[in-house]
Amino acid sequence: MVISNMPEITVRINGRELTGRPSQTVLELALENGIEIPNLCHDPRLVPTGSCRLCLVDVEGQRAPVAACSFEIAPQMVVKTETEEIRAIRRSFRELLFYEHTGVCTTCDENGDCKLQRYGYEYQLADEVFAAGQVAEHRNNYTTGNAALRYDPGKCIRCGRCIRICQEVQMDHALTFKERAGDVEVTTAFDMPLNDSTCELCGQCISTCPTGALYERAALGKGQCKDLKRTRTTCVYCGVGCQIDLNINTAKNEIVRVTSPIGCVPNDGNLCVKGRFGMEFVNSSKRLTSPLIKRNGEFHEATWEEAIDYVAVRLNEIKAAHGPDSIGGLSSAKCTNEENYVFQKFIRTAVGTNNVDHCARLCHASTVAGLARAFGSGAMTNSIDELPGAGCIFVIGSNTTEAHPVIGLKIKEAVVNNGAILIVADPRSIDLVQYAKLHLAQKPGSDVALINAMMNVILTENLCDMDYINERTENFDAAAAIIKDFTPEMAAEITTVDADAIRRAARIFAQASSSSIIYSMGITQHTTGTENVLSLANLAMITGNVGIESAGVNPLRGQNNVQGACDLGALPNVYPGYQSVEDPAINSKFQQAWGMDLSGKKGLTVVEMMHAIEEEKIRALYIMGENPALSDPNLNRTRKALEDIDFLVCQDIFLSETAEYADVVFPSVCFAEKDGTFTNTDRRVQRVRKAVASPGSARDDWQIICQVATKMGQPMSYDSPSDIMDEIASVSPIYGGISFDRIDTLGLQWPCPDKDHPGTRYLHKGKFTRGKGKFHPVEYKYPAERPGKKYPFVLSTGRQLYQFHTGTMTRKSAVINQVSPTGYVEIRTEDAKKLNIADGDSVEVISHRGKVTTLAKVTDNIESGWLFMPFHFCEGPANMLTIDALDPIAKIPEYKVCAANIRKAGGRN
Repeated sequence: MVISNMPEITVRINGRELTGRPSQTVLELALENGIEIPNLCHDPRLVPTGSCRLCLVDVEGQRAPVAACSFEIAPQMVVKTETEEIRAIRRSFRELLFYEHTGVCTTCDENGDCKLQRYGYEYQLADEVFAAGQVAEHRNNYTTGNAALRYDPGKCIRCGRCIRICQEVQMDHALTFKERAGDVEVTTAFDMPLNDSTCELCGQCISTCPTGALYERAALGKGQCKDLKRTRTTCVYCGVGCQIDLNINTAKNEIVRVTSPIGCVPNDGNLCVKGRFGMEFVNSSKRLTSPLIKRNGEFHEATWEEAIDYVAVRLNEIKAAHGPDSIGGLSSAKCTNEENYVFQKFIRTAVGTNNVDHCARLCHASTVAGLARAFGSGAMTNSIDELPGAGCIFVIGSNTTEAHPVIGLKIKEAVVNNGAILIVADPRSIDLVQYAKLHLAQKPGSDVALINAMMNVILTENLCDMDYINERTENFDAAAAIIKDFTPEMAAEITTVDADAIRRAARIFAQASSSSIIYSMGITQHTTGTENVLSLANLAMITGNVGIESAGVNPLRGQNNVQGACDLGALPNVYPGYQSVEDPAINSKFQQAWGMDLSGKKGLTVVEMMHAIEEEKIRALYIMGENPALSDPNLNRTRKALEDIDFLVCQDIFLSETAEYADVVFPSVCFAEKDGTFTNTDRRVQRVRKAVASPGSARDDWQIICQVATKMGQPMSYDSPSDIMDEIASVSPIYGGISFDRIDTLGLQWPCPDKDHPGTRYLHKGKFTRGKGKFHPVEYKYPAERPGKKYPFVLSTGRQLYQFHTGTMTRKSAVINQVSPTGYVEIRTEDAKKLNIADGDSVEVISHRGKVTTLAKVTDNIESGWLFMPFHFCEGPANMLTIDALDPIAKIPEYKVCAANIRKAGGRN
């Protein structure tokens, strides 16, 4: 919807002439212009109902007052919001609500943020009205025993907002009303416990409750809303970049609760279970508080001066003895843009090597490689808020509602509210399948076959956008030569997807008004990951779906700042802004900016560094905020490398599985204790702000790095993260116009080349970054490892809703651990029966690389012959089994396909 093209409607409210839009309500127009109209049942995210009747206003020509929240404006409408009659009506409604309300304001946690309380004082209700209700006797309800939230029926005004947000926005349909008249309460179907219902513990019901009847259980008694300080920052979990308010009890230096303001970009006040309930790690007693040095196999506390001196001396010794390329550094997608910039600069200057990488290598390296080749830019082409306007959404290799829940809401909104057609291609029957027109359950590792067959249909049925192809792309004939012979019947043999279903998917995608491709690690984590991405780029270009609104190729980044870490050069082949280290002109530019000679040879990737340790080519590793001892493939091999390396430095907030192997551990501060920026999945650079003090003597990552560099003989210092961003802008054209001042209220999307540029909502409008989009001929290749007699199953790994990455943060949350205490392996019901495996049984999963014990999850959401394991858990880690075969271009491991077997625990080999 393009608001600027809509006709304007002139309305007069309380004597002020205002301009509105078609379909806008009186309340929306009033609030937009700073005119307060009391309301309790209204939430801009919900369809208005007018049930509370507090927003009644007088509209000239109407026989009786109307509900402003549901009454749409009309040309020349005259509205009065504060007549004596209207105030009297509102006052009587408030009194009725208070007579049923059994809370006591002075002891209520919502005190200071309760609309009912505010309106009561505003309308000067009598003291006896506030005291009318008696405190309700506690009784069990659907939230009893739930760690996430508490429902207090005595504070409930039956507005229904919690039920409606669960139905209309979250679409979980977990809540309903029960009983009648004065006994009405919110509950779940059949009063089942919340954790047994369809609830996902997103806390949306809490976010919309106007009275505190629903509240975070862990926040009760820890500070009333009026006494809590709110600090706006960016969520530290997935790549959506949700804006959150950390509500702080400053006296205790404690995060009491997490909220999010309605209307904020990109999440509009919506959060998932991790964003709302996953912040306990900040105040965890397991946080690192002082430097540690390992002596005789045991860690001992050290002073900062002692630890920094030791690290600097050892790195310089190794550099002198074996050369700068004998040292490698792993930066972090959990750290800020500023910290990633400083880290890669440290590795390239103080150490003198391009051996720097981070976890993007394990998730989206093939995105950067593939999209850069096809389009000239390796990032999400369009914006999150464009998704609801798409005509077709093709989700492939992305379990969006679990890995990127708030983007999942956008997809559901597009389908349910706006009529978009959803196609899901995924080996598992994920949550989005219930909203899909088509579910293509392709065999893991067969994506290119599926995509090529879709393009075969588009080509042979003349559904291509030939004008677009001729004007804006090149190399089409080379790709067409491959596509024309790859029929749906051929693909069906490889993918197990019915040929007619492939044809239907192709036609829907090609004929929609705009088609948006959404993908994630189900596409990228293959030895053919780059080719998978190139195939999707071909599909978008053959239908003219790049460079237009609500379309494009949209990789969803897995971690909060994996986009930013790539942007800022934490990669072995590029400087900040994706400027090649092998380009002499670029190299010269950075030598001048940083004042020293730099290596012109690209460095090693994450997995290559681990393999180089075996060959004694890498002698030292400096790891900032990464946990390869749990996240790398073929963990036995990785852990052996970490054990054998000459010198290992780890910088982290916890003593992670990786830090256990370290010679020196530096304690760093977490996101809630520092300032900086993250860049989210749609290229939006957003502020991170300090909300609480750090534990013990923990320091900012950038400060630690600067101090080590300086001790090594390469002076490096900054006054603040803002100064670092200014330096970033001076060397990286895509960030050229970004500064802390400009993004203080709303983030900017790169490319933003100068101080006057508004940022870029979607890429390649009119012209691709590389000039013309380039088609690539991509032939199907089998995965590196295929099932056989000894290992007859195909194993894939991935994420789940209730945990994150290696669990170092989420597994500190009582709410999350209550619903996701341990790992599991999904197996098809018929396969489980053949192997005498029941749901919940302890089983062994075995591959060529190792064996783990976990619990069986018997389900029909996965096809026969396939297994799935989440990789978050240190008990029975899935990555003990995965293969470290690499994509030859992007060097990404093939996490999504390996041969495996499964049996009841204790069975014979």
